[in-house]
Amino acid sequence: MTLDEVMVRLQSLSEPAVFARNEKNGAAGAQFGVPLGDIRTLAKAIKINPALAQQLWATGNVDARLLAVLIVKPKTLSLQEVEGLVRSNSFLWVSDWLNSYIVKQHPDKEALRLAWEHDLHPMAARAYWSLTAERVQKSPQGLDMSALLDRIEAEMPQAPDAVQWTMNTTMATIGIHHPALRARAIDLGERLGIYRDYPTPKGCTSPFAPLWIAEMVRRAG
Repeated sequence: MTLDEVMVRLQSLSEPAVFARNEKNGAAGAQFGVPLGDIRTLAKAIKINPALAQQLWATGNVDARLLAVLIVKPKTLSLQEVEGLVRSNSFLWVSDWLNSYIVKQHPDKEALRLAWEHDLHPMAARAYWSLTAERVQKSPQGLDMSALLDRIEAEMPQAPDAVQWTMNTTMATIGIHHPALRARAIDLGERLGIYRDYPTPKGCTSPFAPLWIAEMVRRAG
């Protein structure tokens, strides 16, 4: 499929409710409002196509960028190319797909994590804390968990919303997976109070760290 053909297909899949939801959640610039499931289905039909992905990303269209993320192989991208993708985006859902499907799958993701450790760009900082939460859970060797909690305590109240979310994930992940620091993580979450009143659908886990930690520990038995 050519770029024009894909853009026409995306536009045909648009839904007003999705468009409105994206707009409410900060989608700036062009978008069609395509359901995420339809974007995934289209990606499966296109398969891996790095050249098309580059063209789709360049449009700036939210739906095209979400699709672009799904049709590239992370290991074929240089660190500079990944940096460019992260910094050229401002929509959180695109950021989270980038983090999940490209950044976290990149063979040099630890180099990216370290490069973004004190980065002031909100999307780079969001990616840093997302990668750090993953390390806290899966490969904590060499991480100073207490120092991470110190940073969260000092920086999270003033951090941009985009960064607060993954800082909070790191705090909760420390509390869930590292019992020696659980009480501190819970106490810190209580004192910061971030996401205490976050609207949480029935059956879902609250992002408020003390509740999140308690629920995941309960499930683990």
